[in-house]
Amino acid sequence: MPPFLTLLLLPFSWLYAGVMAVRNWLYDTGRKSSGNFWPGPVLSVGNLRVGGTGKTPHVAWLVRELLRQGRQPAILSRGYGRRTRGFRLGNAQETAETFGDEPLQHYQDFGGAVPVAVCEDRLTGLNQLFALPQVGAVVLDDAYQHRRVQPDFSVLLTEQHRPFYDDYVLPAGRLRESRAGARRADVVVVTKCDADLDAARQQEIARRIRRYARPEVPVLFSTYAYAAPVPLAGSAAPPAPGGPEIVLLTGIAQPGPLLEYLTAAGFQVVHHAAFADHHSFTAAEIAAVAAHCGPGRCIFTTQKDATRLLAPALHTEIARLPVFYIPITVEFLADGAARLRQLLSPFIQPQAVV
Repeated sequence: MPPFLTLLLLPFSWLYAGVMAVRNWLYDTGRKSSGNFWPGPVLSVGNLRVGGTGKTPHVAWLVRELLRQGRQPAILSRGYGRRTRGFRLGNAQETAETFGDEPLQHYQDFGGAVPVAVCEDRLTGLNQLFALPQVGAVVLDDAYQHRRVQPDFSVLLTEQHRPFYDDYVLPAGRLRESRAGARRADVVVVTKCDADLDAARQQEIARRIRRYARPEVPVLFSTYAYAAPVPLAGSAAPPAPGGPEIVLLTGIAQPGPLLEYLTAAGFQVVHHAAFADHHSFTAAEIAAVAAHCGPGRCIFTTQKDATRLLAPALHTEIARLPVFYIPITVEFLADGAARLRQLLSPFIQPQAVV
């Protein structure tokens, strides 16, 4: 955003930040109630900023850790972008339209072995999930501002190249609340880091974060690891790096890191069809992308976008195209994974077998 426009919008940002500050004060002082009365731990992953900071792969990391430690976790999301309301427990018949693209990605990632639910009312959703006998813990996806729930452990994410401490509250910036909201975090994870981010730079970032977070809160650093392309349908082999040209199709908030990875890996991106986050693709849009997919070319997309590309209305278009999605996992820099496991240890004691 141009600096002059930021200055012009700052008074509106102050007004919005003030409203959010009053709301947070009401919860912090107990004037508005916040629930924390469930039989198992509730872990929250969220951010201060609108847009992608890597919540989905970090939620998946936490769930895998809970499973590794003998807990049976569940995932609860609002289900942003779905055309349904109320509590829904994931099943094989759900689509991105009925369930939301990110929850559906979680459901597919874990093959249905981990309960995944959506509910705009997190209290209702938690009550429903903990009523399931096998659920021993719940990971909340994108619930940092949902103050009606008091999580046992709160993970705040912020991007290395778009840190919350350099941003402003809406509409002058992209923050959902003021930087002071970082004080609720039990750990701050700086995401999408350069893999070679040195210790001195990490210390400087941590110092700036701690101006707003509690001084004792650990600051960890993570990066993305990209796996081999997976065919969206069929069993066609993807092109090797440096081989045929590819077309990139994205409907996510921050496609930059993926584009940089593909370029660095030697892929030749001849066309990038970039849509807004959670975009519902149409058959006409897919046909337009297909026009760039000449002989020897294929289409790469993200795993989140893949859930929407599998919509029944797109079946005819997608079935005739060589489309591949690229899975993303989280890797922590230095000893970040070990430190996070230590922080989580009070909440992931093995549960009794039901």
